[in-house]
Amino acid sequence: MANIKSAKKRIETNKRDTLRNKSRKSEIKTYIKKFDQALEAGDLDNANQIFKHVDKRLKQAESKNVYHKNKVARTSSRLQKALNKAQNA
Repeated sequence: MANIKSAKKRIETNKRDTLRNKSRKSEIKTYIKKFDQALEAGDLDNANQIFKHVDKRLKQAESKNVYHKNKVARTSSRLQKALNKAQNA
């Protein structure tokens, strides 16, 4: 355990930030699962709405340094590609 006051403070802020980031990641993963389920069920309108929400949340997480920008771009691209494939099929 740290002895210096500023080090103790950093430990507490790191815990708080880790929990916040974990929550954001969990929310995004849940929506991606819902998106996949909507695509499998053939519910394209719902999948499109979920995609918009996921894309927005991913970009917010990117701006808060929860995810790297390349991961966000890759994930959004994969979801959009899957949506386009389902709409054209």
